[in-house]
Amino acid sequence: MLKFLIFCTLAVAINAEIAEEEDVLVLKKSNFDEALQAHPNILVEFYAPWCGHCKALAPEYAKAAGMLKAEGSDIRLGKVDATEETELAQEYGVRGYPTIKFFKGGDKESPKEYSAGRQADDIVSWLKKRTGPAVATLNEVTDAESLIADNEVAVIGFFKDAESAGAQAYEKAAQAIDDIPFAKTSNDAVYSKFEVSKDSIVLFKKFDEGRNTFDGELTKEALLSFVKANQLPLVIEFTEQTAPKIFGGEIKSHILMFLPKAASDFQDKMDQFKKAAEGFKGQILFIFIDSDVDDNQRILEFFGLKKEECPAIRLITLEDEMTKYKPESDAITAESITEFCKLFTEGKLKPHLMSQDIPKDWDKNPVKVLVGKNFEEVAFNPSKNVFVEFYAPWCGHCKQLAPIWEKLGEKYKDSADTIVAKMDSTANEIEAVKVHSFPTLKFFPAGEEHKVIDYNGERTLEGFTKFLESGGKEGGAPAGDDDDDLEPEDLEDDSDSEDGTDDDNEHDEL
Repeated sequence: MLKFLIFCTLAVAINAEIAEEEDVLVLKKSNFDEALQAHPNILVEFYAPWCGHCKALAPEYAKAAGMLKAEGSDIRLGKVDATEETELAQEYGVRGYPTIKFFKGGDKESPKEYSAGRQADDIVSWLKKRTGPAVATLNEVTDAESLIADNEVAVIGFFKDAESAGAQAYEKAAQAIDDIPFAKTSNDAVYSKFEVSKDSIVLFKKFDEGRNTFDGELTKEALLSFVKANQLPLVIEFTEQTAPKIFGGEIKSHILMFLPKAASDFQDKMDQFKKAAEGFKGQILFIFIDSDVDDNQRILEFFGLKKEECPAIRLITLEDEMTKYKPESDAITAESITEFCKLFTEGKLKPHLMSQDIPKDWDKNPVKVLVGKNFEEVAFNPSKNVFVEFYAPWCGHCKQLAPIWEKLGEKYKDSADTIVAKMDSTANEIEAVKVHSFPTLKFFPAGEEHKVIDYNGERTLEGFTKFLESGGKEGGAPAGDDDDDLEPEDLEDDSDSEDGTDDDNEHDEL
């Protein structure tokens, strides 16, 4: 009996150590195992107190934790300050912030990476999908009403025969989507409540039309296309929370309207933009960016825009290469935007390449300054070997490299056939080189072939020198073999790394 009392006392003491902040468990190395035992299904955010993305996530993360707790769910949310709990962060391979992992069934060895959006509804839906059936069963009208009321987007399959081919295709589609709840019903009262007269699939949403009914051959692929085309608003605002949905979606062609929310004609322009969007649903994602928001300035810069130049329209494709397009007209009307998008879908637009003017003193210093307008003339000069750093003014890795690059320029300033140069890739673009990360280092050897060689060696004066003296062989690789290319979502500037140190060959994200 005494042993039992001691055990109970210790158990209470252990559980008491797991503090909570806004319904989120505060986890440490000392209580992590106990937390997994007490809460087998737990989502854990590894964060840094200074991380901007973590700060933006915090209220939505806490809201999700509160929603689950209020429902009496056994799923809990926890957080780990990875700057303090470094051993725990290292154990789970934390390389950036926030890193979010789901521990299911108390499994400590192989947690799943969280892969949905950063809003409370997204988090809750993803967790429920991971722990429950892909499709919930609705037996009462109140069940359906609650599902629709509690979620931004929800899908209900109306099937009299749950074993039909259509119902099975629906189940498979539901299993493939993590961030939207799916349900099914055969209840006559639910059919009647939502004015459904025959088997069908309806997507309910709290924006635009309010609901969309699937129409077509009922296959998994067709259903996935239907959901992905209708799960986002006709116009979606770019924010920290919506970025994962924007970049992680199937639609890779995005048209962006840069406009300050405070503008007197904001609503009029938004109405025009939304009207144009109606004709390109499922083809082009229409995105609004508040040009007054500080966190959005990196995106303006990426498109060569300044706040005072807004409102403005730009289009970008996020396929293997990011390609930008600019309309000929500055007018923001439904007609002009529709025409611009029509030309794009027909393949009749030419890419828009930014360029600064050629500086008068571009070749006066040891490191030559290239811009879009003089790049090809210099880099593809058949009598010169040209080594170029493609950089961003804000890039920390570029700033670290700068003094070494200057020394390299000094070393070759009197060379008859070697040029060391740099180009600000936030303000200049060229067809021959697509820059996905900073710094990007490329070598353009002399000759008529217009060869391009990526530099993958050490970022040291000695490493650069060996590379140049070997004609681009030591430390080089044919262009396109670089594994450090980054994804389009890096436009979000998710560059909060695990520590303040920089590995020799790390890149800052574009």
